[in-house]
Amino acid sequence: MPLDPEPIPFAAGGGQDPLDWLRLIRSRRIGPVTFHRLLGEHGSAGAVLAALPAIGRAAGVENYAPCPAEVARQEMARGRALGARLLFWGGPGYPEALMDLPDAPPLLWALGDTGLLARPMVALVGARNASSLGLRMARRLAEGLGAAGQVVVSGLARGIDAEAHRAALPTGTVAVMAGGVDVTYPEENAELAEKIAEQGCVLSEMPLGTEPMARHFPLRNRIVSGLARGVVVVEAAARSGSLITARNAADQGREVLAVPGHPFDARAAGCNLLLREGATLVRGPQDVVEALNLPAGAMTAAPPPRVAPLPEPSREPSPARRPLGDVAALHSTILARLGPSPLAEDQLVRDLALPPSALAPALIMLELEGRILRQPGGLLSRLD
Repeated sequence: MPLDPEPIPFAAGGGQDPLDWLRLIRSRRIGPVTFHRLLGEHGSAGAVLAALPAIGRAAGVENYAPCPAEVARQEMARGRALGARLLFWGGPGYPEALMDLPDAPPLLWALGDTGLLARPMVALVGARNASSLGLRMARRLAEGLGAAGQVVVSGLARGIDAEAHRAALPTGTVAVMAGGVDVTYPEENAELAEKIAEQGCVLSEMPLGTEPMARHFPLRNRIVSGLARGVVVVEAAARSGSLITARNAADQGREVLAVPGHPFDARAAGCNLLLREGATLVRGPQDVVEALNLPAGAMTAAPPPRVAPLPEPSREPSPARRPLGDVAALHSTILARLGPSPLAEDQLVRDLALPPSALAPALIMLELEGRILRQPGGLLSRLD
C-alpha cells in the first residue's frame, strides 16, 4: 500500500520522514540509544540509512542492510488498519515525560486516547500473584489518584497491574505493553486491554504483532517509570520486575514509593527492602499526593475530563526529580568512597556532606544492582 506520510516537525527543528524513522529503528542492531546517537551524528534518519552499510563494514559486519522500506510501509499500513497512531520522539503527541531519557523510544504505537499522555501520571506496579490485601490496596490507590487528577500507568500484567488499570478506567489509565499494542499478554487480560484501548491508552515501542519475550519486559518497565512522576510498588518479591521498575525510576529521577507488608510474606520482601533504604512509605493515596507535591485538596477535586488534556508540562526538572546526570554522578561518588573494607553509613553521610534522605535512594539502587553490600551494624562495602 503506498503511503505519503507528512513530514513531522521535531523539537530539533526541520522535517523528518516518518518512514525513514521507522526503517531505522527496525533495522538490525539499532536500539534507542544507538538511534539517537546516529541521528545526532548524521542529522536525519535518511542520512543514517544511507550510511549504515559503511558503518556496518567498519564494525566488521559485511553486507549490512537496513530495514527495507516495504517492511516499514506494511507496518504503517497495519497500524492504520488497527486504528493505532504512531508517535515520534519530539513530534506531536509524544509523551513529554520521556523526552529527557537517553534511551527514549524513538517511536511509540498508541491505541486509544493519546490526550492522556499529556496529563501527569503515577505508576502502580507489583506482584503478579498478588494477595487480597495487595489487590485492595492497588484498587484504593488507583481510585484515589484518579480522583486527584493523576493518570495511572502500569504494564497490564496480572495481579497488581491489572487491578490498578481496572480501578483507573473511569479517570484515565495507560497500559504499556511488552509486545505489540495488538498482542495482549497475558491472554486473560484481553478484555481489559480492549477496555483500555477504548477508554484509556495502550502504548508500545515494539513492532505490531510482536509476541513478548523475556527480554522485552525490562524495556517495557523503563517506559512505565519514565512516563510517571513517581512509581508506587504495592507488592514485590526480593527479585522481581517491579524492583527493576523502581530502579529505573530512581535512575530517571522519579520518586520511588512502596507499600509495607508483613515480614513473613515473600510478596512484601521487595517493598520492605525499598522502604528500609529510603523509599517513601505509602499507606494510602494521600501519602502519594503529599510525596509528589500535588495541589492541596487534590483528593477531593473532580478529575479533569479525559478528552481535555492539560497543557504540556515544562521540560525543566522539578525540585522533586533529580536530573539523570546528577543521579549517575552521585552513584559514581558513592562507589569511589567505598572499597572492600566496610565503612559505616553515617561516616559516608558525613564524608559526602549529604542529608541521609538524599543518600538513601542511591544506596538502595546500588544494592539492588549488586554493586554494594550492606552488612550488620550499618556497614557498607563495594562489591565490584
